[in-house]
Amino acid sequence: MRIHFTGIAGAGMAAVAQMMQDAGHEVSGSDQDVFPPMSTFVEGLGLPVAWHLDAANLPADLDVLVQGASAKLGGDDNVEARAARERGVKVTTFPQLVGDLTRDRVNTVVAGSFGKSTCAALAAHVLRSCGVDAGWLVGAISPSLPATGRWGTSPEMILEGDEYIVGPDDRRSKFALYHPQRLLLTSLVHDHVNVFPTFAEYEAPFRELLRGLPSDGLAILRDHPAVREIAGETRARVVWYGGREGGWRAENEVFGEVSRFVLVSPDGTRTPMTTGLLGAHNIENIVGVSALLLDTGLVTREGLVRAVASFEGIRRRLDRLTRTSRIPVIEGFGSSWEKARSAIDALRLHFPDRKLVVVFEPHTFSWRSRDALSWYDTVFEGVERVLVLPPPGHGAESHHQSTLAEIIERTRAAGVDARPVMDAQAAQEALSALSGDEVVLLLSSGPLAGLPDSLPPTFDRLYGN
Repeated sequence: MRIHFTGIAGAGMAAVAQMMQDAGHEVSGSDQDVFPPMSTFVEGLGLPVAWHLDAANLPADLDVLVQGASAKLGGDDNVEARAARERGVKVTTFPQLVGDLTRDRVNTVVAGSFGKSTCAALAAHVLRSCGVDAGWLVGAISPSLPATGRWGTSPEMILEGDEYIVGPDDRRSKFALYHPQRLLLTSLVHDHVNVFPTFAEYEAPFRELLRGLPSDGLAILRDHPAVREIAGETRARVVWYGGREGGWRAENEVFGEVSRFVLVSPDGTRTPMTTGLLGAHNIENIVGVSALLLDTGLVTREGLVRAVASFEGIRRRLDRLTRTSRIPVIEGFGSSWEKARSAIDALRLHFPDRKLVVVFEPHTFSWRSRDALSWYDTVFEGVERVLVLPPPGHGAESHHQSTLAEIIERTRAAGVDARPVMDAQAAQEALSALSGDEVVLLLSSGPLAGLPDSLPPTFDRLYGN
């Protein structure tokens, strides 16, 4: 088939484009208003890409147009989708395309409020390292994988399953279209308040996901009260991880540049492991993936240990960006309270004697909604200072948009030194006179005013050894 992706710079869209290319289809794409790292990533894929939307971008022999759901792509007014429909070309979404084409594979869906990108990427890396030519779909960039999407030749398919809706006209969660035989469920905490106003509404698609597993399927579930609450929905065999007894767990954790722990299986088998990933949450992610791959017999323990030790994580998940600065600058992914808190906890764990300074951009709908202002009451606990960039305005009419002043006021009320910075220059100026005993965390799911690119060389110059 010849497939065109309108909105190819979306993380999921780019991954599916690579899957389709690997499967032998002819692929092209277009997008607009895109920032690094996704713009540079897409440019490196070797696909024909146009950085504007135009009906002229569509190949004459187009079979399928895959339309992204981002508001910037115009929805029903998207000129490329409209032109495709006028030509009688099928217009679909990437979750529908993936679901349709992987129906006959052995699909493992990795889902949860946080941890799913890391777990999906780690599972794909371990399988690849152990000689299993699996397919995968990962909604983030990992230096340990040659691509974010791959078709593969083995039956195994690892799919990062997003609970966010397919689009304005299809309110199903993306993972509802993926026909899983296995599930790794990492977490369940309220998120995406713009489309799931209550926790009951948020957990409903996860209940459906569990119900959809076949009776001979497998559910690897994190031992957490909210997950325990819905575990009875499935007919599949359930295996628990992350608790203290009876399931897969980690013991004897020692944190450092290379962290060490012992993986304990339900039968008591103990396997020493190492990882370069930061944070206790990443050790828990490793335990979940280990439970999945060892329970199914897809890899050996020896192969698992080697592959986990070599896994470099995924971009924007606690990447150290500076090279010579004695003040580390680390980028974390802060799209929700849990993700932001995990990043903060990880840096406090690995840098216990340093003051933590956070540069934060409230990019997602939840962070800039008045309905979630309570997140600011606790998320920055233990932070020395937080510099807050203005919330972006796209999609503001779809929720109760907070102002920067409201965010600052709420954060200060929690006892945190919060300061507004209107742009990258203001942030750099605020960080130009540090004492040297700090660690700086850049925290957002958005562009952060370009600071992940501009700040590290400045720090290497100002604070270089």
